[in-house]
Amino acid sequence: MEKPRLALTHAGRFHADDVFGAALLREVWPDLEIRRVYEVPEGFDGLAFDIGGGPFDHHGPDRACRENGMPYAAFGLLWRELGEGLVGPEQARWMDEHFIQPLDKDDNFGTGDSLADAIGGFNPVWDSDADPDARFWQAEAFAAAILKNRIEGARAVTRAGALVEQALARMQDGIVVLPRFAPWKNQLKPSAARLVVYPSQRGGYSAQGVPLPDDPKHRLKCSFPEPWRGLRAPQLERVSGIRGLRFCHASGFLIGANNLEAALAACRAALAAQPEQPV
Repeated sequence: MEKPRLALTHAGRFHADDVFGAALLREVWPDLEIRRVYEVPEGFDGLAFDIGGGPFDHHGPDRACRENGMPYAAFGLLWRELGEGLVGPEQARWMDEHFIQPLDKDDNFGTGDSLADAIGGFNPVWDSDADPDARFWQAEAFAAAILKNRIEGARAVTRAGALVEQALARMQDGIVVLPRFAPWKNQLKPSAARLVVYPSQRGGYSAQGVPLPDDPKHRLKCSFPEPWRGLRAPQLERVSGIRGLRFCHASGFLIGANNLEAALAACRAALAAQPEQPV
């Protein structure tokens, strides 16, 4: 998609899809001029979104839908065109499913979404003299910060792939040890890995159970024993028999340890207590 000479969106009350659409266009083309108008001029030679009935307006009778049946709103239509170039195809799909579709759903059906509500809160209240255009650009700056963080997070997941794959190749007994924390679920969920260990940002080490792939109940391949859950040192050390354990999360998905040896010992104990994966 070539950079347009000018982009237009609708004036008046704004919503998450036109605000995030503007933020996305500015992410791709920071110097792009975007204007808010009530009508797209006849013969307009530029990009119109959420207005004008073109390819980035979802208000017509022939609105586009995703394969899962979810209709696109303006933000989703723009992301479909531009997302892969920002984060690659896999992460573009993930962001659409987990970040963009809830916003599009709210815009199309009014189902409610906390982020969409936050964006809508920038609109002037009914008896305010505030300039709607000024408020739009305040909302766009807020949305742009969120979008930038999401994009950087998606790119970080892609960058982590090689590091996690190397650690997976060294897996022993279903335990993967990462040299540093990195997003690991994309590689480890579909693998034979059951537990992952990594240096904690708080010092020491953390260990987590790896989720089962495509499990609607979000179950783990292995969790930490029930008697450990919710405990902290020194009680956790007494109950587990492992020195150096700091705490075990109340749900059993995570433990913290002072050193790698304690984290690995906790993983081996968890595997011994739960030798079979849940089905």
